[in-house]
Amino acid sequence: MENCKSCSICNSADKVLEDFIETLDIETSLHRVESQKYKCNFGKNGVCCKLCANGPCRISEKSPRGICGATADTIVARNFLRAVAAGTACYLHVVENTARNLKSTGESNGKIKGEAALNRLADTFGISEADIHKKAVLVADKVLSDLYKPRFEKMDLVNKLGYAPRIENWQKLGIMPGGAKSEVFDAIVKTSTNLNSDAKDMMVNCLNLGISTGIYGLTLTNLLNDILLGEPSIRPAKVGFKVVDPSYINIMVTGHQQSIISYLEDILTTPEVIKKAQKAGAKGFKLVGCTCVGQDLQLRGEHYKDVFSGHAGNNFTSEALIATGGIDSIVSEFNCTLPGIEPVSDKFMVKMICVDDVAKKSNAEYVEYSFDKRKEISNHIIDESIKSYLDRRPKIKINIPENHGFDNVITGVSEGSLKEFLGGTWKPLVDLIAAGKIKGVAGIVGCSNLTAKGHDVFTVGLAKELIKRDIIVLSAGCSSGGLENVGLMSPEASKLAGSNLRAVCESLGIPPVLNFGPCLAIGRLEIVAKELAEYLNIDIPALPLVLSAPQWLEEQALADGCFGLSLGLPLHLAISPFIDGSETVSKLLTEDMESLTGGKLIIEGDIKKAADKLEEIVLAKRKGLGLR
Repeated sequence: MENCKSCSICNSADKVLEDFIETLDIETSLHRVESQKYKCNFGKNGVCCKLCANGPCRISEKSPRGICGATADTIVARNFLRAVAAGTACYLHVVENTARNLKSTGESNGKIKGEAALNRLADTFGISEADIHKKAVLVADKVLSDLYKPRFEKMDLVNKLGYAPRIENWQKLGIMPGGAKSEVFDAIVKTSTNLNSDAKDMMVNCLNLGISTGIYGLTLTNLLNDILLGEPSIRPAKVGFKVVDPSYINIMVTGHQQSIISYLEDILTTPEVIKKAQKAGAKGFKLVGCTCVGQDLQLRGEHYKDVFSGHAGNNFTSEALIATGGIDSIVSEFNCTLPGIEPVSDKFMVKMICVDDVAKKSNAEYVEYSFDKRKEISNHIIDESIKSYLDRRPKIKINIPENHGFDNVITGVSEGSLKEFLGGTWKPLVDLIAAGKIKGVAGIVGCSNLTAKGHDVFTVGLAKELIKRDIIVLSAGCSSGGLENVGLMSPEASKLAGSNLRAVCESLGIPPVLNFGPCLAIGRLEIVAKELAEYLNIDIPALPLVLSAPQWLEEQALADGCFGLSLGLPLHLAISPFIDGSETVSKLLTEDMESLTGGKLIIEGDIKKAADKLEEIVLAKRKGLGLR
């Protein structure tokens, strides 16, 4: 893009990133916000239907029905259910591949880094087997058999992983899922032309998909990855563009499926591979984390110290990361891999390789992943990365802003490592909440977008408001990438917290915003909520716990949100999920949902007002528990 320095870019909470992008002569997502700022209100309100050749039909006061007779309620609910089904499908794709990789690892007597995690999950499933590899196969088969059931057969593992009072509520509502992949299939059928027109039925169906998303796509993917890749442990880490070391051949990884690149992670530090890199003039190889697979690597970084350089940023930092010149190849395997990186990678001569066709980019080489060919595929990635390094380094100027990021972000937080940090029990956290030292807990989760006041602006602003009010924040997803890159996940951020929370953070040496890693780790937050509720012998909706996905972006985020609502949690969004055209759907989500599951949707585009509403809920929950 010519003269890009004179183009305006959207605001970013990460001012170092914003300043860096303004110096670039490339177009990025932050530039394109301006040209896309005018939105179609029919699409924004969810009342545009293009399912048949009579359309697109657009609902207004003058035209309250589509040609087929569909009302705004039908069209909005149909569009919403279809989006949630797509989001659920994405997560099921990830857990299916992870389970298959675990099964193949067991069958080939491969390396299992999380034996304790395997034993715990096998116990949960009621599996008794002494041989760890056979046990791994049995665990994987349990997951896969549940996923592949027909819709009319209920899945078994929901009962083993869900919280009993929630399961009772789900059974009462008739939303216990059958085979998850079949549920997605039939949800798509339901949203097709001239089929379901019952808005409430379709919206309740979203809760069913939310359970499949949460129990399988989120929680189980994490637990399976703990077996394959090693469990998280709390540690300090570097984040931001400063993690890129030009003396190495740098492979940027993007996606959500760490188990697919696990063999690559392991062999990059072998002597023969290091020798290849040295022959090319580099010290060795480094993996640079971007998007959620980078967050997952960071979460487990204790196991990958020699190869993982650190997490550089979330989805909307990826174009600028490539433009530093320090990236030599890109390996992608799932979403959050922006199409906008294609022209940037071409300009900077960066080789792109995709190992899952669902994430195939137009200029990427596609190498179909299979467990049996993992060695061959990994060696191909290594050879292509060396070739790219040799071709591009003499021609490309490297410009890495060394002041971008932090050296001491606290990462590796999970339901297990946090509980261990607290002494193996939730009592210290419960006591701090009971004493008012911590007023409550807020999960700020999910994506980054560029329209909720700018890149990570709402996410960072809301986190600051909540910690000021002594509400500790737990984060998972691209939100974590934004929060860590502005310092809120470093211990020094405790000075931004209210006096009570600050004292707690300083005494424990922790930040007021805790990093649970990738968006998949929303499932870890559910485990924390479940175990706290069990400890207190209450249902999850009674906890002083609120959720916010302030800068939600994708259909997966809507599926995550439906899981939160099924758990009975209040869920805040800064931007409406395209439902405003239907009073019925809006009322169901923002009001009536509370009588169904205990949860409700809160849409608030002002940071301070959002914090006020979430704090008000926390105080009401405290009062309900007899706390001041």
